[in-house]
Amino acid sequence: MHEKLHAAFVLLLHLDELLPIFQEKKRKPDWLKREVPGGENYTRIKSKLRELKLHTVCEEARCPNIGECWGGGENQTATATIMLMGDTCTRGCRFCAVKTSRAPPPLDPNEPANTAKAVADWGIDYVVLTSVDRDDLPDGGAAHIAETIQGLKRETGGRLLVEALVPDFAGNEDSIKLVAASGLDVYAHNIETVESLQSVVRDRRANWKQSMAALKLAKQSGARVTKTSIMLGCGEQPHEVLHAFSTLRENGVDVVTLGQYMRPTKRHMAVEEYVTPEMFSAYQAEAEKMGFLYVAAGPMVRSSYKAGEFFLQNILREGQDVKVAEAR
Repeated sequence: MHEKLHAAFVLLLHLDELLPIFQEKKRKPDWLKREVPGGENYTRIKSKLRELKLHTVCEEARCPNIGECWGGGENQTATATIMLMGDTCTRGCRFCAVKTSRAPPPLDPNEPANTAKAVADWGIDYVVLTSVDRDDLPDGGAAHIAETIQGLKRETGGRLLVEALVPDFAGNEDSIKLVAASGLDVYAHNIETVESLQSVVRDRRANWKQSMAALKLAKQSGARVTKTSIMLGCGEQPHEVLHAFSTLRENGVDVVTLGQYMRPTKRHMAVEEYVTPEMFSAYQAEAEKMGFLYVAAGPMVRSSYKAGEFFLQNILREGQDVKVAEAR
């Protein structure tokens, strides 16, 4: 009897911690379900990945959109996201499942060349490079990323479109300029959430002003297109999301994506709200009114969601110039 009372008492002590988990499982809406990925393109890309020993965020993070992005299809472009600089981050954001360490393993000096050759052999049209934060390196890994981008362009004769989703480099302007001028097509850096929730969601070394300054400087330093992503369902208010849109435009950001925050494990911050598809559509409409070149919004949208599709269709295939889009 004493043991049962003790167990009940322990459960009550941890109820506040466990309740969000139970609620999250109970209330997860149908629109967050996805079909099992498949198809000819998907199978071909997956097989090629194993052969070339490339690691993608698509698989590592178990992205729900992997079937769509890899599947391609008519009027679509097969896209994948390659992870650089290892799998260990020096930061610990409350939403992210990537493992952390103050002293990650050293960079592989052959990675830029090996990645460039492997991706060129892969035969895709658009690649997204991303990486962990490496605050242990003087330049945050900027030279490593820039070298990879230049190698990709060289190995493919400039055919391959390259998007780089990069850290804030701790505000190091030289690092930001180096990557922005490396020959990439899209410079991406995620603000992740609205201004008021930065310290709640992100690592203490990341902040609103630093991210905005990085995006602005990237644009000024030669990046043709700048891009960011916002997670919804973290406790933000609608007026804060609209404020984020206007601030992004003030800093020259061209593309924004909006998606639902999904809790990776019970050790990460809980989901505050499941935002409806209708609300995502409303946010998209408001963002488009502000003049963004492209907006992707939906519960399952992620930062690199079908990244190549918009670029090829809206810019390359139609010959649309970014400067024209900015003037709308």
